[in-house]
Amino acid sequence: QVALVESGGGMVQAGGSLRLSCAASGGTFSRYAMGWFRQAPGKEREFVAAIRWIGGSTYYAGSVKGRFTVSRDNAKNTVYLQMNSLKPEDTAVYYCAAKSTVYVPYRAHEYDYWGQGTQVTVSS
Repeated sequence: QVALVESGGGMVQAGGSLRLSCAASGGTFSRYAMGWFRQAPGKEREFVAAIRWIGGSTYYAGSVKGRFTVSRDNAKNTVYLQMNSLKPEDTAVYYCAAKSTVYVPYRAHEYDYWGQGTQVTVSS
């Protein structure tokens, strides 16, 4: 059974940085797409970024492009989300997701596995 565990959330001032980690286990992740989503209070879960495990192609939401970077460490089965120039509107619970697929899904319901989420709070 695939398991995803996020870490690295916290509180930071606007303009600061955080790096989220997603440790994956229980699967052959070379065939997976890994996504990062976020959900703010009262809002729907939204796509942030994704990476294809094999090849490393990356995809970003327009609101984070140029500020966030998604990457993976094959040896550690871990995906990262480096978040720079954080803004108060980035405040949300951030989730890691996984799907065994040859394409990269952008919609939350297309992913099969989810982590428990980690809170990111950006103060102004």
